[in-house]
This record gives sequence, C-alpha cells and structure tokens, in this order.
Amino acid sequence: MNPILRSRFSIATFLLPTALVLSACSDMTPTQQRVVSGTAIGAGTGAAVTLMTGGCVACGTAIGAGAGAAAGYVYDQVEKSKK
Repeated sequence: MNPILRSRFSIATFLLPTALVLSACSDMTPTQQRVVSGTAIGAGTGAAVTLMTGGCVACGTAIGAGAGAAAGYVYDQVEKSKK
C-alpha cells in the first residue's frame, strides 16, 4: 500500500471514532468539555503535523492529545479565575 494512502487511512481510522465519541459529550461539565476538546484538537494537529513531516503519526497523535488536554485544562482554570 502507498505510504501516503496508509497514513490517510490511519488518520481517518482515528478521526471517525473520535467524532462519534465527542458527539456523546453533551452532559459534561465545562471543565470536562474543554479538556476533551483540547485533546481532540491536539490529537488532530499532532497527527497532521507528523503526517506532513514524515514522522510517527501515532506518536504525534499521542503527544498532541496530551498537550491538548493540558492546554484545555489550563484554559479552563484561567476562565474560572476571571469570574
């Protein structure tokens, strides 16, 4: 299989279940929503960047997800401190 096609398949395989999981998150607290949103955005960004640079897509996705979760939590704490 073509490496580019394989990478796109990997991303699609990750994004579809993620979208389905996120659609069921309507009854979460604002903190949970921000952390989950950060995780999803970070995972997508990490996968895209490593795909473009030729790195390990799974590694980039995992690192991006962790960074996104942390950023979502920090953002939530900043928003709470403004109130």
